[in-house]
This record gives sequence, C-alpha cells and structure tokens, in this order.
Amino acid sequence: MNGRPIVAVTGATGFLGLHLVATLARSGARLRILARRPPDHPSWTGLTFETVRGGLEDPDALAHLAAGAQVLVHAAGLIKAPDRNAFMAINRDGTARVASTLRRLAPQARLIVVSSLAAREPQLSDYAASKRAGEEAARQAYADAPGQLAVLRPPMIYGPWDRETLAIFRTASRPVVPLVSDGRLAAIHVSDAAGALSAVATGTGASYGGTYALADTEPAGYAMAEMMRQAALAMRGDARPRFLRVPGRLLLAAGQASSWWGRVRGIAPIFTVGKAREILHPDWTVTPGELLPASVYQPAVSLAQGFRDTVGWYRSAGWLP
Repeated sequence: MNGRPIVAVTGATGFLGLHLVATLARSGARLRILARRPPDHPSWTGLTFETVRGGLEDPDALAHLAAGAQVLVHAAGLIKAPDRNAFMAINRDGTARVASTLRRLAPQARLIVVSSLAAREPQLSDYAASKRAGEEAARQAYADAPGQLAVLRPPMIYGPWDRETLAIFRTASRPVVPLVSDGRLAAIHVSDAAGALSAVATGTGASYGGTYALADTEPAGYAMAEMMRQAALAMRGDARPRFLRVPGRLLLAAGQASSWWGRVRGIAPIFTVGKAREILHPDWTVTPGELLPASVYQPAVSLAQGFRDTVGWYRSAGWLP
C-alpha cells in the first residue's frame, strides 16, 4: 500500500473536493488531504486517507501536505468573499504558498491548479481577477518546470451536494422563469469534473502540463434559455416555460444592491455586481483548442441527464420538494 504514489488535495471538503476525493479513492490513489477539522461526510464512508489539519495560511500544514507527494491537486478557493482583498488572500496568495511549498519540498511533483473559466475574463469581477492571479502565481513558481504544472478551468459545475446552483432549479420551478442573459455558457456535471481531475492526477506516461478548460458533452455550451428549459424539464416535466426577460441594467442594479446589503449584514453574498457582470458576459463557451485532450478524459454526462440526476438527488436529500 505504501508504495502507491501520494496524491495530496486541498479544498477536499468543498463541493468539488467531496467528489474528487471519492473519485481519487476509487482510482486507487493514496490520499492526503488538507482540512481544518476532522472530515466526516456521508459520501466518504469507507474511504481511507491521511488528514493534515490546517489551512492555506499555515506553512507547517502545507509542508506536511507537500512532503513526499507525487501530485498535489489544489482545489481550495473562495467563490464568495466580502471584497477583492479577501478573494486575493485565498485565491492568489493561498495558491502561491501551495505552489512554492510543493516546488521546494517535492521538486519532482506535479501541481494541478483548479481555476475557473472566469479567469479568461479577469476584468469582470473580483473573483475572476483572483482566479487569474492564482494561475499566474502558480506559473511563476513553476517557471523552470512548466511541464509539471497543469491549470484546469472548469465552467459552471453542478451536481449533488451543491447549494449554489440549487437556485437554478428553484427558479425553473416558477410559473414564469426570469431570463437574465442572451449569452452561451458551458457546464459540467461534478462527476465529470472530478473524473477529469483524477485522470490528470493519476495519469502516467504524460505530463499534461499547460492550461485546459473542462466542459460536458457540448463544449460549445448552451443558450441561457436552453439551460433553463432543461432545468424546467427536470423539475416539472415542462420544456416550454414562460420566460420573462430581465434587462441587463436591472441585473446589475440587483447585484449592486446585494453587494451593499451583504456589507451591511457583514456577510459575503454569492450574487454581487461582479457576478452580474459574469452572468451578462456573452461567451462562456469552450473551444476545441482549450479542452483537456480527449485521450486524457472524455465527459460522459449530458446536461439533460445531469439535470435530471441532480434534481433527483436534491429531492431525495430534501433540498427540493
């Protein structure tokens, strides 16, 4: 058992991380995860892994995580924060610490950074800017060994245990469904996102260095109306919902209001003016040249199937009626 390569993981207790750890465990990887508290999750029943207690700000914990690892998957990050500095502290500076620690203590190890498709457009939001800055920090740490660094940019990820995209299905269940964008966006079921990461982490005979996007079986993405139709079909068997178009300026105003209210309450809302700008961006599709090579991983879950399965899971878990 101890002869198996060590795959270290940050962000293991997050939405993607929960699925990634389970997928890596099924692949036979010897796992070491970073967590602030002893992990206890029903999806991990029966799994075996080493836990390093601590966070991205803890140099001793990062050193323990990195020592002797052959691969480190850095999936930790913030998707909501009170301001730009808070995003940068984790998504940029945390990534820089992970990369520099791994490079110093395990110089032959490979680093896989889970970024976001939003990093293509860093001007849109503090989140997008911080994910792009995290990529650059990792590239700087691996400037002398670029083949050992893979940056993966997933689009919208959805699936079991995710509370953020739950809003899509709740919205689709309404008699009138708001339509907030004319753009196209790619998506990926969490099982395929975890599968792609696991394939890169455990692959042999190839480096997979570089920057790649992920997507489901339709990398050219979906118009927002089509995505909401599929959500309505999964929720109530209705593929022809009534749409109410929401002007972009109204969405931006709502984002401003949500940001302001979050500051008043001292919380970090997921919906902000930056998120509104991301939603209004017309092109979140993935081109063939951006994709992770099919020889490494091919997605299996279509949007229609993924939405049906996700709604079924939400209902079985009591998250949806």
